[in-house]
Amino acid sequence: MTHDRPVLGILLMLGFCVLAPMGDALAKLLGQTAPIGLLLLGRFAVQAAVLIPLIALTGRPWRMRGRVLRLTMIRTGLHIVGIGAMFTGLQYLPLADAVAIAFVMPFIMLLLGKYILGEEVGSRRLGACILGFIGTLMVIQPSFAEVGLPALWPLLVAVIFALFMLVTRQIAKETDPVGLQAVSGVMASAVLLPALLLGNRAGLDQLTLILPDARTTWLLLAIGLLGTGAHLLMTWALRYAPSATLAPMQYLEIPIATLIGWIIFSDLPDGLAALGICITIAAGLYVILRERTSARSGPTETPA
Repeated sequence: MTHDRPVLGILLMLGFCVLAPMGDALAKLLGQTAPIGLLLLGRFAVQAAVLIPLIALTGRPWRMRGRVLRLTMIRTGLHIVGIGAMFTGLQYLPLADAVAIAFVMPFIMLLLGKYILGEEVGSRRLGACILGFIGTLMVIQPSFAEVGLPALWPLLVAVIFALFMLVTRQIAKETDPVGLQAVSGVMASAVLLPALLLGNRAGLDQLTLILPDARTTWLLLAIGLLGTGAHLLMTWALRYAPSATLAPMQYLEIPIATLIGWIIFSDLPDGLAALGICITIAAGLYVILRERTSARSGPTETPA
């Protein structure tokens, strides 16, 4: 079993915060001319193509069975839906807004814990949760006024990736990160390829398999490499540090996404959205700090 090494985990998560919005920016760029289904297939097929030879050369473990295999299948399904929702939302929203809205995830996890799992949640954390939702609505409002319901796609991303993070933590210490990502890439490709072939027959515009040109091919390759690298770093981070330690670091993804969006698309959040981003970050960090304080004052728990 791997012992927690929080400093290493934090550094790995910082790497994720840089690579993930870079991949999202390329997906936003390519999504203007290519169907979302092709982006997803390229993302996961590159992941499998890069990591399978690495496993063969290094002899890393990849075989799974029982509980770990079942959780990996669930994790892969969540990954496909989460990335698909993010790629779709990026076609309607500025990069920074989409990323910021998705950071409603900690509040969703808090509410799920209280109302579904029956966990004790204090009034101050509930107040921060409400404030965080208000901040998120302030980010959504300008985009919602402009594009309507598609501005809500990042909310689905938040729900999906809250579950994705929980599942990843459950198996991170029982699997090799490279092996886990390779198996997930193969699983996702095996699901997406027939889905796109069926989409061709059904005439679904965003679920079609087309022959990419040279530019599209290079961008698909870059999206796959950035996505693979980012989620490897996240998996490694969760292997070495608990999610409560890493969660504050993830908020760095918002200013990084803002910078990338400004450089590539000349997009900057308007005044209301920028204020909402600041409120969301502040409320999220408060919730995380309260969780850590409660964990220290309560009985010691063994990570699952």
